[in-house]
Amino acid sequence: MATFPEFIAQNEERDGVRFSWNVWPSSRLEATRMVVPVASLFTPLKERTDLPPIQYEPVLCSRATCRAVLNPLCQVDYRAKLWACNFCYQRNQFPPTYAGISEVNQPAELLPQFSTIEYVVQRGPQMPLVFLYVVDTCMEDEDLQALKESLQMSLSLLPPTALVGLITFGRMVQVHELGCEGISKSYVFRGTKDLNAKQLQEMLGLTKPTATQAGRGPQTPKAPLSNRFLQPVQKIDMNLTDLLGELQRDPWPVTQGKRPLRSLGSAMSIAVGLLECTFPNTGARIMTFIGGPATQGPGMVVGDELKTPIRSWHDIEKDNAKFMKKATKHYEALASRASTNGHIIDIYACALDQTGLLEMKCCSNHTGGYMVMADSFNTSLFKQTFQRVFTKEVTGSFKMAFAGTLEIKVQPLHTMSVSEIGTGGTCQWKICGLDPNTTLAVYFEVVNQHNAPIPQGGRGAVQYVTQYQHSSGQKRIRVTTTARNWADAGTQIQSIAASFDQEASAILMARLAVYRAETEEGPDVLRWLDRQLIRLCQKFGDYHKDDPNSFRFSETFSLYPQFMFHLRRSPFLQVFNNSPDESSYYRHQFMRQDLTQSLIMIQPILYAYSFNGPPEPVLLDSSSILPDRILLMDTFFQILIYHGETVSQWRKAGYQEMPEYENFRHLLQAPVDDAQEILHSRFPMPRYIDTEHGGSQARFLLSKVNPSQTHNNMYAWGQESGAPILTDDVSLQVFMDHLKKLAVSSAA
Repeated sequence: MATFPEFIAQNEERDGVRFSWNVWPSSRLEATRMVVPVASLFTPLKERTDLPPIQYEPVLCSRATCRAVLNPLCQVDYRAKLWACNFCYQRNQFPPTYAGISEVNQPAELLPQFSTIEYVVQRGPQMPLVFLYVVDTCMEDEDLQALKESLQMSLSLLPPTALVGLITFGRMVQVHELGCEGISKSYVFRGTKDLNAKQLQEMLGLTKPTATQAGRGPQTPKAPLSNRFLQPVQKIDMNLTDLLGELQRDPWPVTQGKRPLRSLGSAMSIAVGLLECTFPNTGARIMTFIGGPATQGPGMVVGDELKTPIRSWHDIEKDNAKFMKKATKHYEALASRASTNGHIIDIYACALDQTGLLEMKCCSNHTGGYMVMADSFNTSLFKQTFQRVFTKEVTGSFKMAFAGTLEIKVQPLHTMSVSEIGTGGTCQWKICGLDPNTTLAVYFEVVNQHNAPIPQGGRGAVQYVTQYQHSSGQKRIRVTTTARNWADAGTQIQSIAASFDQEASAILMARLAVYRAETEEGPDVLRWLDRQLIRLCQKFGDYHKDDPNSFRFSETFSLYPQFMFHLRRSPFLQVFNNSPDESSYYRHQFMRQDLTQSLIMIQPILYAYSFNGPPEPVLLDSSSILPDRILLMDTFFQILIYHGETVSQWRKAGYQEMPEYENFRHLLQAPVDDAQEILHSRFPMPRYIDTEHGGSQARFLLSKVNPSQTHNNMYAWGQESGAPILTDDVSLQVFMDHLKKLAVSSAA
């Protein structure tokens, strides 16, 4: 029998699923007493090299209210050619194509190793990919030049049949016509007006596609007139490259002390409307590139007077952000229209000041789009991240998927229902944009009553059905079916406790906390998190009442409090020192990355390089900061190399240039090489920081490590050496002592 850690690893590897508990409490009451809900982290398009897509369609349960997909957990009667659905127990006839099945000749979907399987839907036309670039022209020349080069580069990465469109905006919004030879034509719209899809349709002379064209008819959909604005790359490659090359800064003069008038809200509204009229319910990406905040028209986040700064956290708390509510409403309406049609909105915001990501975050969050934040379009951070959007898999298709939907089936007898955070309250969601790292958190509710628990030995099954448009144009359905045992928490609490997945649980609780942080006051969220942690310690810790020293946590739970300690200090819950835009950006990334990346975001990884041996992982603690060491810290958003005091003095003295100190040169180079490896593969690309003892950038390291030594205790007798940190934050040791005290208290 595999141990739980092995079982968890196998399931993640094969199905991209991790549950907070791998044995489930069998009644609603017991489930609420577990503190951490029964929930899963699910990566719908987890990369698998051994999963060739199957060229036929899935077999569905015939009961209209169920429609679950045939899977290895179903019972099959090979003689009578029947299968019993494991979700509703309906007996179903196999279709005629399965006439030859027997115990020795089973189709793939009944084999246990194919608990995750991907089908290619043959019917319906293959739709082209649609990319609509929405480009801000109110920026400095060198920034605009860098952005134009990146856009021209991206054209060469698109498949020849992909359709491309271009909208540029400054004070006015221009929709460029791409079909005309030798002359550039564009339709110009006032940036202060919001147009609905119908008005836009009339103004641009677009015809509504008929049923055939919307992709429900014969194999060759006739393209609607809109093709003046959305053309295949192979046809307009040269024209569009020239057009991008000729783009100029917004010509409207900007007087001193004013911001340029930037009609971002209108431009995005026109982009959403254009795709709504021409490609409803088809995968499409709106890629928005902005160099500053919207300063006029719908969706404006700040006025044009430079002396009035864009809203801060302080303004928001004092209800002093006058454009915020209206702007958020505008972008939420756009996000909802886009996601209804399966369209993705990406936001690439490159500016030194805030651009309004706080108000616009719903556009990316609700449509599965990317959000990228950098200081300028001229940085390698933007250029390389943008290039990585177009990463291809072995077969040459993009790793991105379009128009995704997820449906979840649960069993038995509605024992679990899915409670979705965010939009819904259903078991079906539109996710529009997906990639191999997109990871969703799904929270279940055990609805079985306490007086009628599930019989022992029963298993609960969950089926995740993800439909999406593959970047080759095919429609695909990926089905993952997994099951866990039920147990009576009264008699089998040990086996439930042993099945706890502390890493997945930390991320699932963190996502709940981040979701709450969007609408609640910061201190309230921290109090909620602390209460949950104390309850978990009381339920699963081993202790004598009122004796903190007797508290013990089993290995299965031992890391969990530490994750919570670092989560409380993380930029996802602490907004001090971050602008509202930065907080929105960090939270956006945290809510979509997979488990490994999310753990790095909560508790960064620290490696030490020294002459004492090969590089080794060390504690994220101030005691790890030693003078003769180089540290490499990965926080997901930053890769930081820190040179200890002695090392930095040697480096300044130039020892690495002398032949007799070659080993020192190698020591300096080792972390740089390791950092490069991370920088080349991660999306979005992290910020690279090289600093040293006493350097101003060292604050990034000092703010992340556990302050086990501070200015308050640095002279205590017998302290290990290490860098004292000037902070009033409590250390992990103090946090744990306090937690134990509260957990064992009989007053609690």
